[in-house]
Amino acid sequence: MNLDFWRGKRVLVTGHTGFKGSWLCLWLHEAGAIVSGYSLPPTSAENLFELAGIGDAVDPMSADIRDLQELQPSFTGFSPI
Repeated sequence: MNLDFWRGKRVLVTGHTGFKGSWLCLWLHEAGAIVSGYSLPPTSAENLFELAGIGDAVDPMSADIRDLQELQPSFTGFSPI
């Protein structure tokens, strides 16, 4: 896989505080993507999002994806490509 594909791309990851979403954010960040995360806060005190410092690598947004009125401006403002 050519990781240069992701360099400079704006990627919005939903569920970024979960286990898989956290790993995806780290991987995309390391590949050079500009990453924003959108999800509810972590549900446990010990979680990968906090332990790996993913909030430092991405622009985290804390909200419920089922709330379209909250999601739409966040999506439009970040403009993932």
